[in-house]
Amino acid sequence: MSKAIEFKTGWLVCQAQVLSSLNIAETAVSRRRGLIGQTEIDTPLLIDSCKWIHTFGVKQPLDVAYLDAKMRVIKISKINPMRIAMPVLKAKHVLEASAGTFENWGLAVGHTLEARRT
Repeated sequence: MSKAIEFKTGWLVCQAQVLSSLNIAETAVSRRRGLIGQTEIDTPLLIDSCKWIHTFGVKQPLDVAYLDAKMRVIKISKINPMRIAMPVLKAKHVLEASAGTFENWGLAVGHTLEARRT
């Protein structure tokens, strides 16, 4: 039986406002696993040390934000299942959430995020 991947947890903050609880993929194993196999995505996932993602094994469309070293949003896209995204060379982190989440938050390119680890 395989062991479940455990993510670090925290809060996602933008402009002094808490947007959501947050899962954080810091290890190689958790970054590789990501959201693969999850049927519902209730908690966004921040992937450290990441420039691109794929959605093979992901069950639903994702909102994806690419963040630079200062956690500033440099690109936002929606990615459907079974796709490979092009790398964003200046990205240092990727934030994944259920499609529609970023619109609900009002998240836009240029916003700076903070991951407050718990």
